[in-house]
Amino acid sequence: MPESVDAVEMQAALLRLRRTSGLPVAFGGLLSDSRHARIAEVSGARTGALRGLVISSGSGLGGKSIALSRPCAVTDYRSSRHISHEYDTAVAAEGLRSVVAVPLVVRREVRGVLYGALREPLALGDRTFDAAVAAARDVEQALVVRDEARRLLAASRPEPDAAPGAAGAWEDVREAHRELRALMPKVLDPVLRDELLAVCGRLASATGAREPGAREVRLAPREIDVLACVAAGATNAVAADRLGLRPETVKGYLRSAMRRLGAHTRLEAVVAARRAGLLP
Repeated sequence: MPESVDAVEMQAALLRLRRTSGLPVAFGGLLSDSRHARIAEVSGARTGALRGLVISSGSGLGGKSIALSRPCAVTDYRSSRHISHEYDTAVAAEGLRSVVAVPLVVRREVRGVLYGALREPLALGDRTFDAAVAAARDVEQALVVRDEARRLLAASRPEPDAAPGAAGAWEDVREAHRELRALMPKVLDPVLRDELLAVCGRLASATGAREPGAREVRLAPREIDVLACVAAGATNAVAADRLGLRPETVKGYLRSAMRRLGAHTRLEAVVAARRAGLLP
């Protein structure tokens, strides 16, 4: 199965590319294996000729960009001598002439390709190249988040024979919970986000059910995120950096959580959250 970035994220990058560059058409897709990318998202097209097109490494403009791992462009696709022409039929059907292709590269590995195009044979300037590269960086960041989410999900699955009381085990659980909570707001894919949320719930209840006598408390997701950072020893400034918030916002969430938990200090809030089964 090919890895995927949420279609919403890819479409958003293509729309930003069109808006910032003035290019009327943008499209892109991820590699399904080491040599082939499938065009899954298209913005501004007049036909369906581009959607579903499979690009082979080294073939056409996008394939050249994938093979060289760098942006490539042509002023007139149909007459260019610097690329092969396996995809001329689809390109001509859409009326594309001037085209730029930018590879999506994560940790030195090409993971896909983004295109922007004009229907006129005009030279593309630096502004257009910069906009195409910026759009590619957006999708690359989404891939990084997806990779991290998968890594944390895999790390959060307990070994079949793992002993709950093993030395350091609970600290590992708490660290995994904190990292997952910090990552979740960056994940746009609702299916993956639900899976992350479910894993956080399992980690939070890893020590067992809510303690007898502990009152039931409901906290907002961001309040739990902040408490998870505080439980790991983070200051408000560090928590803000991890969660992509302002320190004043973190302070507000922490103050609200303390009030709901009936706590007077940060430590009391963490202890109360654990007793309520909200933190591992």
